[in-house]
Amino acid sequence: MNPKLKLLLLMVPLWLSACGDADKPAMPVPQAEVGRAQEHEGEHEETSGHIALTPEQIKTSGIELALAGPAQIHETLPLYGTIMPNAERTREVAARFPGAVRSVTKRSGDPVKQGETLATVEANESLQTYAVTAPLTGVVTARNTNPGEQTGDKPLFTVADLSTVWVELSLFPRDAGKVRVGQEVRVKSNAAGLEATGKVVYVAPFGQSANQTLTARVLLDNPDRRWAPGLYVTAEVTLTEAAAPLAVRNEAVQTLEDRSVVFVRGDEGFAPQEVALGRSDGEFTEVLSGLKAGDTYVAANSYILKAELGKGSAAHED
Repeated sequence: MNPKLKLLLLMVPLWLSACGDADKPAMPVPQAEVGRAQEHEGEHEETSGHIALTPEQIKTSGIELALAGPAQIHETLPLYGTIMPNAERTREVAARFPGAVRSVTKRSGDPVKQGETLATVEANESLQTYAVTAPLTGVVTARNTNPGEQTGDKPLFTVADLSTVWVELSLFPRDAGKVRVGQEVRVKSNAAGLEATGKVVYVAPFGQSANQTLTARVLLDNPDRRWAPGLYVTAEVTLTEAAAPLAVRNEAVQTLEDRSVVFVRGDEGFAPQEVALGRSDGEFTEVLSGLKAGDTYVAANSYILKAELGKGSAAHED
């Protein structure tokens, strides 16, 4: 038999079998499997992009909520500086008459009131004892004498009123024209977790040759004495101020897949809302689109929701 004819006869049954399978109806999917697939699909749609938290969970996680609305956006100049005692509220205390120190009642760090006795001295000429008193209410920042010593001309104590302090900021010459007396300054100490606002009270007319900078001085209220002299701080001098119709706190803005989002609370929980951003300062960021005034958003610790959303995405991928 012709080899080609033999091969043709062998392939005919295979063709017929293939044609027959094509005409058969597809094997139906069991209804139970369909139901389970639909249930999982529904669960994904319900939870996708939304995070439901109870009031207790919100409180425990430290999440803070705020309403989107207008804010003032400040153009600022960042500077660095050091907390210093207010020199106008610091006094060196000396003996009125030369003599021998008979007693010392205060040490460095002790609080004192104006008129309170710091030490007693016996005058050399009259041999009468008199009190050396605090010239103002504050803290003893230096003690330079002990009982039995002669007073001489040296100051015995230094007393400082620390209810206000100075912030000495280093200002580069190129920025000297931007800073003026009266401007508002936001001062921060990351190490101490402090933040406060003061005003520029002095800009030095001359520079320091050691570091080629000028000094800008800020007066800062310090009623609880948390701003300790010697602390290094950062500061932002407000140069201009402009109103933003809609803004959120900087901590609210997160990045998801290269998009800026803000977590907004809705009926189903918290969901990331994509936003277009405008001007920004150290506290607020302007929102150009994506939110409306009155929306409740996560103003602090929004990174927690971002992390939770990431866990949900990983679970769905698995």
